[in-house]
Amino acid sequence: MTMSAGWYLRRLSRMGPREAAGRVGDAVRRRRWRSALPDCPDVSGARFTSVLPAGALAAVPPDAAKRLVAEADRLLAGHAEFFGVVRDDLVDPDWWYDPKTGLRAPWGYAFGLPYRDEDTVGDIKQIWEPSRHQYLTVLAAAYAITGNERYAERVAEHLRSWWSANAPLHGVHWISGIELGIRLLSWVWIRRLLDGWPGTAALFEDNPVARNQIWHHQRWLAAFPSRGSSANNHVIAETAGQAAAACAFGWFPESARWRADALRSLERQLRANTFPSGLNRELATEYHGLVLELGLAAVAEADAAGVPVPPTVRLVLLRMTDALAAMVDNRLRPPRQGDADDGHGLVLDGAGTDRWASLLATGDAVFGRLSWWPTVTGTDVRTPLLAALIRPYAKDGTAPRVTRPAHRPAHFAGAGMTILRGPGDIWCRCDGGPHGFLSIAAHAHADALSVEVRHDGVDVLADPGTYCYHGQPEWRQYFRSTLGHNTLQLDGEDQSVSGGPFLWTRHARSRVLVADTSDASVARWCAEHDGYQRTVHRRRVELTAARQELRVVDEVRGPRRAARLAFHLGPAITADLTGNRAVLTWTRDGEDRSAELDLPGQLTWRAHRGGTNPPLGWYSAGFGRKEPSTTLIGTGFADGAEGFTTVLRFRG
Repeated sequence: MTMSAGWYLRRLSRMGPREAAGRVGDAVRRRRWRSALPDCPDVSGARFTSVLPAGALAAVPPDAAKRLVAEADRLLAGHAEFFGVVRDDLVDPDWWYDPKTGLRAPWGYAFGLPYRDEDTVGDIKQIWEPSRHQYLTVLAAAYAITGNERYAERVAEHLRSWWSANAPLHGVHWISGIELGIRLLSWVWIRRLLDGWPGTAALFEDNPVARNQIWHHQRWLAAFPSRGSSANNHVIAETAGQAAAACAFGWFPESARWRADALRSLERQLRANTFPSGLNRELATEYHGLVLELGLAAVAEADAAGVPVPPTVRLVLLRMTDALAAMVDNRLRPPRQGDADDGHGLVLDGAGTDRWASLLATGDAVFGRLSWWPTVTGTDVRTPLLAALIRPYAKDGTAPRVTRPAHRPAHFAGAGMTILRGPGDIWCRCDGGPHGFLSIAAHAHADALSVEVRHDGVDVLADPGTYCYHGQPEWRQYFRSTLGHNTLQLDGEDQSVSGGPFLWTRHARSRVLVADTSDASVARWCAEHDGYQRTVHRRRVELTAARQELRVVDEVRGPRRAARLAFHLGPAITADLTGNRAVLTWTRDGEDRSAELDLPGQLTWRAHRGGTNPPLGWYSAGFGRKEPSTTLIGTGFADGAEGFTTVLRFRG
């Protein structure tokens, strides 16, 4: 995908004067750097002291260690999967190769490479992901736990290979700050986890090639921060990686300045990226997890190095953790709102480890769990290692005193998210919040007033997910469209106007009118948005406990318009549609479950599954992966005379 002149004009229109001036300065600096690459300062004699405390590895639960070693053995054999693409070439990887397209990214000055052009470069996400080196942190963790030097030797081989193939400022791995930041964080943990290996010092602090790479990564991040309308999760990754490296690898003349600047920026950007309720402002749940992981990792490095952390950093991370505990369902699954690209801040665990349970376990260790938090039964490697480094909140004299929620929050003011809960572990997310974050709302979907409904953790009315970013514009458009969510589309238009794959030029404005979960018998929510010109779409949702019934009423105030009402079913759901009634069936833990979905009779209903022209009836469980699922579409007209009433009734 190449960006047209029109896209650049639309993108420029979403910038303020300060951001535009900053980007001009960046462009000038990039041109200057092309011809003047400085040498890394000579810091011979540097030493690494940010090691794990005694006993930290012994605290890793045996089952978590077993999963980790099994994953490390697969990696040692060269096997891995990135975004749905299985790779068997990781014994000796080609760092510029995309196995999805078969293309190899061109070599050259990093800032001159057309990384968005899949026909030239390949799928850049497939190329970038292995070079975050998070699979190497898994191998390093396996060495730390087992002492098996095969894992350490493979890590060393791959780092030396990467450093040799990716000279500073050359190639696609020097284009994006988020990649550099996460890679630095991985290197810090690799060095820590390999501390007992005899070859570790020769690999890192005594290796001028390694020191050169670390220094140039930090120099890059100090010079080219994500700014203005792009200051989302990317800037958190940049500052977290910079802070971590400057604390753990504080060997350079610039280290103190880089460290102080990064921690100040981390404090400022965490506050800017987070609602007071604790939800991430991008309203994309996976990025809530990514930012929380990055923030915790940065604090761990500062505490390990004895570097003071701005007090509000811990406060924001505490609120984010409480918000996560509040919004998950009974199976610890959070909402599937907004974009998701399977991005992680720090990976130390094997396959089968629950990411969200891990974050809650870390939150318990660092902040302390509240009485209303859900119970976490899973185990992980990362929690005891992070907890060994991070000073507990209650023992941090610099942390501000905070009043935490006495009861489980159901409504997140500002974010516009409301969680309705009912018997039988019914969970319903209602969306009445802002379209997205900052002027471009890069990771937003056109999903105003959408609902997401689960029963005992099974997606019944599902948010279909994300699937892709680059290279497949028709699929990117579908998964972020209004029709791709459980809401009402008018005149075939999206509620918000897209200007590109990460750009929205007009944002629907939503407001929550009612969010009442105080009555245990009936929970109520109502919101409206103005995304359709001269028309207001209002939706009311009621969850009645005794009947295990969810009632959704859509009202349209404005001129008569063509309407399509969509309900996307989860991949486990089988639907038998007759007229305007669908019988839904599925299995959970070997037990048959069912529900009835009574759809508005004013509309003509049809089931769609696995359509490709155009895309319709799909579910993406993770980035790069999609599978057919059933979507029920009702077509007709909305004239304001009467609303559309949908009733979902669970049986038993």
